[in-house]
Amino acid sequence: MGTPLDFEDWHAITQLYADYAAAVDSGQWDLWPEYFTDDGVYRLVPRENHERGLPLATLAFTSKGMLRDRVYGIRETLFHDPYYQRHVVGLPVLREAAPGRWRCEANYAVFRTKLSEPSTVFNVGRTLDVIVRTPQGLKFAERVCVYDSELIPNSIIYPI
Repeated sequence: MGTPLDFEDWHAITQLYADYAAAVDSGQWDLWPEYFTDDGVYRLVPRENHERGLPLATLAFTSKGMLRDRVYGIRETLFHDPYYQRHVVGLPVLREAAPGRWRCEANYAVFRTKLSEPSTVFNVGRTLDVIVRTPQGLKFAERVCVYDSELIPNSIIYPI
């Protein structure tokens, strides 16, 4: 596994996961890109494509600038029925560690609530993450959300 993980780093990693979920669940979209490095990658991929090594992703962004463009789209150009989302995220599992760099994964479930409807399970899967230490704290260098179902409702507007 490489470099041992000390408590401070473990706490910072789990805090990164919790802060990320809180930001996207609260609709503070401007915070979302700030959880990534400048050249950070965010991909949303169906499990079948991931397991077969197929490159097609439902969403794929390869820089903080692209994430900011998505935030602009969420706010200004995408038309959709408003909804709330809530993440339930499992504790990250450390898969690999090197000085200032960790590869982790965590299971997630996202629930969606439309304003006049009951809450439903929206998306379930796991994140495959590369986390790095930066002068601003820990950031995602890569976040691949692998969702289990081949079917997704209409579209995915907000980040998973």
